[in-house]
Amino acid sequence: MQVIARHESLQVKSSVGRTGMVRRAAVVAQLSLLLFGLAMTAAAQDNASVTPPQLRGVGIDQRLNNQVPLNLKFRDETGQTVTLGSYFGKKPVILSLVYYTCPMLCTMAENGLLNALRDVKFNIGEQYEVVTVSIDPTETPEMAMGKKAVYVGLYGRPAAKQGWHFLVGDDPDIRALSQAVGFHYNYIPETRQFAHATGIIVLTPQGKVSRYFYGIQYPARDIRLALVEASDEKIGNPVDAVMLYCCQYDPHTGKYGMVVAHVLKVAGAITLLCMGTMLFALSRGGRRQGS
Repeated sequence: MQVIARHESLQVKSSVGRTGMVRRAAVVAQLSLLLFGLAMTAAAQDNASVTPPQLRGVGIDQRLNNQVPLNLKFRDETGQTVTLGSYFGKKPVILSLVYYTCPMLCTMAENGLLNALRDVKFNIGEQYEVVTVSIDPTETPEMAMGKKAVYVGLYGRPAAKQGWHFLVGDDPDIRALSQAVGFHYNYIPETRQFAHATGIIVLTPQGKVSRYFYGIQYPARDIRLALVEASDEKIGNPVDAVMLYCCQYDPHTGKYGMVVAHVLKVAGAITLLCMGTMLFALSRGGRRQGS
């Protein structure tokens, strides 16, 4: 009987020990989430405090189901005047808003788009169209032609020559298109550059906003699904916006440069700290249980 009682006592202690470990882990997890939230808030406030007026209002709003004006006029890579509607009617369209002389994220975003589309089994020009529009009204069809030669060549599928369009235009038409899809940018005279966020937009064959992808890397599987949905005139759901901005002001140098993800750095450091704290608490609980 004493052996049985001793065995039951050890089982109870073991159960209590495990319960204590679970409770400690839960407390640590809650504290971790709290610290993470505080860090993100502090970092965002710190980042906002040094943001100059030129970058305020820059971003991408999700205007799902909004109709883009198909009567807007642009010039294609050959210099021919075209209406935006000439690329719509039968196929979904992927829209990217960049500028061809951008020294920063625009090229990275277009490269990311290219890499994703090369992994999509659908072919540009057959199942869907791609329209790349410069937000810089001073850029020329020759610049558009140069970009088209590079990306269509790297894409390597014959139909893309007729299906991937690089356009330039006048400021009113560029602004009207940008506003319709929620793409907000600012021109910075000091550097002759544009401050803008990066992303692509999937439109239905009738020209309605169906889906947004942010950043400079786009999952091919998600793009394929978005094209399938858009081809049926379906409108996707809002997505979490993790935006990268092409330009950021550095108060220490007085210059604009590529954004170093300040908030992400702080958040990452806090996350590692929280994980370490949790593992430490669990290991201590394990040692106590063993003793």
